[in-house]
Amino acid sequence: MIRTMFSVMLGMLVAMMVMLGLEFVGTWMFPMPAGQLASEADLAEIVANAPTGKLVWVLLGWLLAAVCGGWVAARVARVHRMGAAIAVGVLIVLGVLGNAWMLPHPLWMTLLGVIGPVPLAWCGGRLALRRARTDASA
Repeated sequence: MIRTMFSVMLGMLVAMMVMLGLEFVGTWMFPMPAGQLASEADLAEIVANAPTGKLVWVLLGWLLAAVCGGWVAARVARVHRMGAAIAVGVLIVLGVLGNAWMLPHPLWMTLLGVIGPVPLAWCGGRLALRRARTDASA
């Protein structure tokens, strides 16, 4: 049980690293407009006026994080491997919902950010299980 909880936490750490890494690359590809961020309203305006490519890049970060985090969680867990992977996907969905609640995102982005992470975390878990079976048979 403790190892499963640890695997979920480690999977979330990896997922956050993937998201932040892609966000870092995204700020290089799509620089922030000039001006200061004095309030949340300024940030909300920047998100509302962001180019579609930047929004797709952020969405890709969420989805890729779900796959990587689910893979790590399932790989580290010993018992509830798929449960750990799916838990990472659910936590990412909760993060997407919190993000969309604080900053207005386009509806398509929020919907894909809510629908995608759990199945993709499951896919990451399946990849980890396939790898674990291959390692066990070798």
